[in-house]
Amino acid sequence: MSQTKTIKPYEAYGTEPDGTIVTTATAVQTALTGNSNYSNLPVDLATLKTDIATLSALMAEARDGSKKVIAEKAKQREVVVKELRLLGRYVEVTCKDDMAIFQSSGFRPASTSRTKSPALTQYIRSINHGAHSGQIVIRLVAVPKAVSYELHYAAESNNGAAPAWTTLTLTGVRTPVTLSGLTPGTAYAFQTRSLAKAGGYTDWSDPVTFMCT
Repeated sequence: MSQTKTIKPYEAYGTEPDGTIVTTATAVQTALTGNSNYSNLPVDLATLKTDIATLSALMAEARDGSKKVIAEKAKQREVVVKELRLLGRYVEVTCKDDMAIFQSSGFRPASTSRTKSPALTQYIRSINHGAHSGQIVIRLVAVPKAVSYELHYAAESNNGAAPAWTTLTLTGVRTPVTLSGLTPGTAYAFQTRSLAKAGGYTDWSDPVTFMCT
């Protein structure tokens, strides 16, 4: 007998921009309100609605670049994400593996495909926000016959000054690199190169820019 596959909610919130978090949370809050399929919710929907509104307001305030507001926004984002995760777990175990019931919750089902997302560049697979404010997580692409890698990054300058690069040497790329202590609200440029036993270092990859939150 074939087993019914458990329907799981999409939870890669760390890779989503703030606006998508607000959109997702709003869809869930709206769909679960009065939904007879889910009567014992672990999160009060009125509280969720208030938290979404607070995050939206902080997003608007953060546009002026205030580090204090950006930090508050990051904390509020985590509040909303935590509520989404709690509700997602509840929906997962309550939907009876019925897709129609699951989708009535407002959550998106997680993809069951293991197809990798295309890399950002030839050498950088992905760049995402970390679990905490001031963190960025980078995954590099493995290069055949490479014995080590170099990753460097620098805050982008508004006055045209040369970048002050910080360089890291990596022996492998299986584990993602988590950079901490970065400045929220600042855009950083990233480049990488690899070292082969024969041929030396490759050229630096094209720069990729990413905003730290």
